[in-house]
Amino acid sequence: MEKLMSVKNCLKLVQLLPAPAMAPALQLQQVRHRQTKHWKPEFKRLRKQKFVKIDLPNFREKAEDISKEEMRSRMKERGVLPPRPWMERPFHISCTGGIFEAYVPPEGDGKKSLISSSGAKQKLEFLEKKSKSLIAVRKIRSYEESFSTDEFGDHAQEIYIAAHTHMANREKYKIREFVTERCYPEMMHNVKDKTIHWRFLQSLEPPRVVHARVTEVITKENQFAQVTVRFHTQQMLAIYDRFGRLMHGSEILTKDVLEYVVFEKHISNEYGKWRLHDKIIPDWLPPKQPAPITYRLIEDVTEEIPAQIEDSKDKVEHIAATSIDSNDASTKSSLAI
Repeated sequence: MEKLMSVKNCLKLVQLLPAPAMAPALQLQQVRHRQTKHWKPEFKRLRKQKFVKIDLPNFREKAEDISKEEMRSRMKERGVLPPRPWMERPFHISCTGGIFEAYVPPEGDGKKSLISSSGAKQKLEFLEKKSKSLIAVRKIRSYEESFSTDEFGDHAQEIYIAAHTHMANREKYKIREFVTERCYPEMMHNVKDKTIHWRFLQSLEPPRVVHARVTEVITKENQFAQVTVRFHTQQMLAIYDRFGRLMHGSEILTKDVLEYVVFEKHISNEYGKWRLHDKIIPDWLPPKQPAPITYRLIEDVTEEIPAQIEDSKDKVEHIAATSIDSNDASTKSSLAI
């Protein structure tokens, strides 16, 4: 009763008090509100307009149940192109697969002089084949203005030396800048577990361009150029196997080497480079002899039998003889009985 009376008295007091006096008391009350409510409610309508309704696809719908016309209308509504019946994959042709219109080296080149009849005949044949090469050089100059057959020989020699140096050092990443993708496996084949010592000593004759051709691959705009350069040089080559045994060549002797090396460039490519592509081996060249394989010479040594082994052998023979004699005596006694 006392509590009820106190509550009634408080309510009467509140009614008698003016409104300004009640404001601080009312502010002390806890008010629940959303924490995500924006501090500027006038943008409520604009935030409501940001909501976008999305038509969710029916995942339970099967493709077999949809007709072609309905599928076409749906794809047209969404702006989706119809799928193609084949799969296309991009590929890059960085080099050709071989030599087109390969140069045929004259027989006895490097041995016959121009004064002899055979040497003069070779020179005449070279002039006859030169017309196609001139057309190819003109085509190369349309893509590479600074190309010159007189200066290309020195540039080709630098590429030749760099490629063989990286091959001897087995630098498989650096060599790719100087050889094509076709030439790379042929140069690096059977190099593993071998030590190669190669040196370029000097040029007996300056390198010169003897052949040039340009061809197109797939399209007319995709042009590849091949230039054959004649090298007559002195080199040193020695190959050792994994046990350090000499397999081929010598580090003391030098050899005169006559080679026809083909260099290729993707002239349609703005960033194409001249790289070593292949070497021409004529049919009249005699086959190379196989590499001499060295073996360790093992001499036949007569082994001397130690004295202890001889004594043990004599003991074994003596025991065997006594056992045989005892067996013979036992058989004779049994026969007598």
